[in-house]
Amino acid sequence: MKRIGLLGGSFDPVHLAHLALARAAAAELRLDSVQLIPAANPWQRAPLRASAGHRLRMIELAIDGEPQLAVNPVELERGGPTYTIDTVRALPADAHYVWLLGTDQLANFCTWRQWQAIAGHVDLAVAARPGAPLAAPAELASWLAAHRRRLIRLPFSPMAISASDIRGRLARGASTAGLLPATVARYIARHGLYR
Repeated sequence: MKRIGLLGGSFDPVHLAHLALARAAAAELRLDSVQLIPAANPWQRAPLRASAGHRLRMIELAIDGEPQLAVNPVELERGGPTYTIDTVRALPADAHYVWLLGTDQLANFCTWRQWQAIAGHVDLAVAARPGAPLAAPAELASWLAAHRRRLIRLPFSPMAISASDIRGRLARGASTAGLLPATVARYIARHGLYR
């Protein structure tokens, strides 16, 4: 059975830390592939700045030439508010799935719609993010223990890169060198995104 990593997010825009996390997960967790899943309309976030089409294209450009990485547009195709449980339930049953998340997302995982069902459908693998503890919230830790499941700690050196910082830099006309794949930076410039 194939092992597939799932990395959801707004990818507004996709950046080098996203790609580093996907690559690290593929290698460390022995995944056959990692799918980047751009959100249509994340319910816990401010409105997205780039359109779904632009975000999808930026991911395609970012992963071009990386056979272990793929984009899964399931949430964009579904549209409306984005809930992880709907995405997880739509996955084909012929693979073993690992949901990748950062410690920032882990901290509020128990606020996600039907989080117990998500944790029952997929393994959870967490990577460190700057400023967030690498520990499951008590409610999640208790649920995992009661259901004989575990939180996988993904060896990953936190990177101080965030999409909000990148958007701010682009709005100010500041450099994004070392933060974005070159193909994505060119795409953003060509389309005047985040100005």
